[in-house]
Amino acid sequence: MTDDFSLPDGYEISTDPDRVDAERVHRWLSTDAYWAIGRNRAKQDRAIAGSLNFGVYDTGSGEQVAYARVITDRTTFAWLCDVYVDPSVRGKGVGTALVAAVREELRSHGLRRILLATHDAHGVYAKLGFAPLERPEEWMALHFAEQEPGAPTVTSGNPG
Repeated sequence: MTDDFSLPDGYEISTDPDRVDAERVHRWLSTDAYWAIGRNRAKQDRAIAGSLNFGVYDTGSGEQVAYARVITDRTTFAWLCDVYVDPSVRGKGVGTALVAAVREELRSHGLRRILLATHDAHGVYAKLGFAPLERPEEWMALHFAEQEPGAPTVTSGNPG
């Protein structure tokens, strides 16, 4: 793509996992992101630990102002998720620049595709080259009921 989705002055993007403000990310997602409302901190910390994380930071204060997480093998496939921009910086192009940076980082690995799911931001992602699935009938999903680790599983039928 030949687009220019640069960060506004005063912000920088980093993939350094040590810079992620896990408390802030958890608060953002668990209280204000429809897909993660109520997510507990332990689950969020595991998600961060197992992912490629992108943060946007204010260069003056060092404060994290946006976040994106990618689940990937860095070879063939990636799932972009948990994209969140703090309300105080929305409308400045921070989110678009963040997703563009994710796209370019993943492009450098030669991935075949990046997937994502969104309820309400199709236009934001479309300007970065994302499009609806061409053949959605070829895709399937397996959904598990939300369950905390270590909780007993309930089965039905004859146990013996």
